[in-house]
Amino acid sequence: MAGRIRQSDVDEVKARTNIADIVGDHVSLKSAGVGSMKGLCPFHDERSPSFHVRPALGYYHCFGCGESGDAYTFLQRMDHVSFTEAVERLAGRLGYELHYEDGGQASDHGNRARLLAANQAASEFFLERLGSPEAEVGRRFLGERGFDAEAARRFGVGFAPKSWDALTNHLKGRGFSTEELTASGLVSQGDRGVYDRFRGRLVWPIRDVTGQTVGFGARRLLDDDKGPKYLNTPETAVYHKAQVLYGLDLAKRDISKSHRVVVVEGYTDVMACHLAGVTTAIATCGTSFGVDHIKVLRRVLGDDSGGGEVVFTFDGDAAGQQAAMRAFGEEQRFAAQTFVAVAPDGLDPCDLRLAKGDAAVRTLVESRTPLFEFVLRHTIERYDLETVEGRVGALRAAAPVIAEIRDPALRPGYTRELARMLGVELGEATRAVRQAGSQGRGGGSSPRSEAASSRTVAGERTSGQGAATAADAATRPFSIADLPNDPATRLERDALQAMLQYPDEVGIDLLRHAVDCRFTNPSLSVVRDGDASVLAAGAEAVRVDLVVDEVPQPFAGVVRQLAVAPIPQRGNAELSVYLRGVVGALVDRELLRQKSELLGRLQRTDRSDTETYAALQRGLVELERERRDLRGD
Repeated sequence: MAGRIRQSDVDEVKARTNIADIVGDHVSLKSAGVGSMKGLCPFHDERSPSFHVRPALGYYHCFGCGESGDAYTFLQRMDHVSFTEAVERLAGRLGYELHYEDGGQASDHGNRARLLAANQAASEFFLERLGSPEAEVGRRFLGERGFDAEAARRFGVGFAPKSWDALTNHLKGRGFSTEELTASGLVSQGDRGVYDRFRGRLVWPIRDVTGQTVGFGARRLLDDDKGPKYLNTPETAVYHKAQVLYGLDLAKRDISKSHRVVVVEGYTDVMACHLAGVTTAIATCGTSFGVDHIKVLRRVLGDDSGGGEVVFTFDGDAAGQQAAMRAFGEEQRFAAQTFVAVAPDGLDPCDLRLAKGDAAVRTLVESRTPLFEFVLRHTIERYDLETVEGRVGALRAAAPVIAEIRDPALRPGYTRELARMLGVELGEATRAVRQAGSQGRGGGSSPRSEAASSRTVAGERTSGQGAATAADAATRPFSIADLPNDPATRLERDALQAMLQYPDEVGIDLLRHAVDCRFTNPSLSVVRDGDASVLAAGAEAVRVDLVVDEVPQPFAGVVRQLAVAPIPQRGNAELSVYLRGVVGALVDRELLRQKSELLGRLQRTDRSDTETYAALQRGLVELERERRDLRGD
């Protein structure tokens, strides 16, 4: 068993890793000022981005939930791996060879790492078997749906032999134990032992957002297969179907770039869309589109401005309409606009591409209909509009749909459309919508509205449906945005941010002057003390990790917040001037305080005490000289 990784290797891997790349596999990041990035927090659900990353320092912090740390911490929290596994994963990403204190090599027996390795080995096995004579039925299935060998390789589609132990024996030969294969969901347990879970089926690898294979979806091909049409990997330590979206690893870059995602219903639909040029298509894996899927998508989509699009494609049958209604039930969890795309003849994207070509798939997505309009029509279709009772029932059922539209500018237009569709007076429809809205507000929050909330992010307040309560304020984590807004505290906060984020630009001499300054805010003074302690220990700069280790634990979060909070928007040419200016202002304030103290002592000193009087005057002259030098006079 390998020993502890050498600390020098831990530090080197961390220094070589760009934390923005690691976080960017899960979160769509955008600029938040010079050297700072922000996005939607992956650790809690939010509508406005409060998650900040400072790549140069290698730190992140969420001003909404208080989560913070470095690249190792991020992987530990996101992927539930140990510290050692996080270091080994980042080292592998860099191609960096780790060394261990006992001279051993990297341990490959970490639970999660072994499950991922088993899944990857199985994926390679299935892919290789697709070319075997036995897999002709699978190749024919793909060919009949317009997918050639290149398409299969692009999506990693493979074939599981019709055997009870072909995969089991193969993976055991690769060093995997029965316990590991069982834990990965690749084999099932029976009275006579373990056997291959997937047999005689076409197999799609299911990958997480980082591209690691976490499970499989397998399609029935043979008449004597009495199992379900689609069989998925069961829930495992690495596969959680409510949180995984098929194709997201391939689509995430284009989703983030275009701010559009297309949600389809199956693996072949994802393949058809991507091959047709709709490269933002994804699908769920054997489960309905739900809240956890929305959380994942919102982070990749960068869903905070309301300018993005989520397009759902559903079959035109009753099941497709029910799926659309379920999507509508969660619609307000998105800030993006939501749409539905249903082919006129009810074909899914795969069949549509096969029947009418790639252009038809692209046209399907571009001819999308607003989800509210689709749901409105579907709601009204259930009523007989030829009768008074039917029209009244339709109005009562449809009015809440319009009342829940987030954008108030859209409600009058949809209200007019509702009146036209039902053949009722506009005033009658308006009253119904207004009444439905007031009942919704009076009856408490619904699943469609509970995502709206109030948050304070690095001093910027964004409001949802109401102000935060006193209880909320008492329980949320401390944020530097909660600091007093007086000039003295603002100067101390800004100076500490400059010192922590850009110590080299500030310079060692100015840093040492700054840590000797008195602070008025108690919390910030503790951080100042941490800076001073690090410099006193011989460090040539204020390193964030050293300050975090130095301050009492309750203040570590304050240090991390100051380390990632955005510096005021400035060009690179102005940055150095600002940094030295704000820290210089802190030092100037301290020199002014010292001058005031000396003047007081001078006034209280008897002139007959010429030696003391002269020393105080020399002190005042020296302070004035320091202030002039500081200001560049």
